[in-house]
Amino acid sequence: QVQLVESGGGLVQAGGSLRLSCAASGRTASSYSVGWFRQAPGKEREFVASVTWTGGSTYYADSVKGRFTISRDRAKNTVYLQMNSLKPEDTAVYYCAAVYKSWSSSYDVSDSYDYWGQGTQVTVSS
Repeated sequence: QVQLVESGGGLVQAGGSLRLSCAASGRTASSYSVGWFRQAPGKEREFVASVTWTGGSTYYADSVKGRFTISRDRAKNTVYLQMNSLKPEDTAVYYCAAVYKSWSSSYDVSDSYDYWGQGTQVTVSS
């Protein structure tokens, strides 16, 4: 089992940057693939980015490709989401999620993840 805690959200102007962190705790925390999802008011939760448990592969939603970067520090059991060139449409609650080793179906489906953090708010003003 793993516990996830997100941090780093806040208010930023359009064009600015934020870095979100997802700290994982638990005996086998480094063996989990991790994804970031977001949910804006009135909208469904959507996939943002994910990284395999080895850190060898990363995946991105088309809407964030080229602007966001997911990475992990296995020694710190922490996954980061560096968000650059932020847009007002990036405003949402961002959640990190984890699954042991790999996804049973697909990396961009929320049902593929077993553990979720509490979320962190990101607000981008125009």
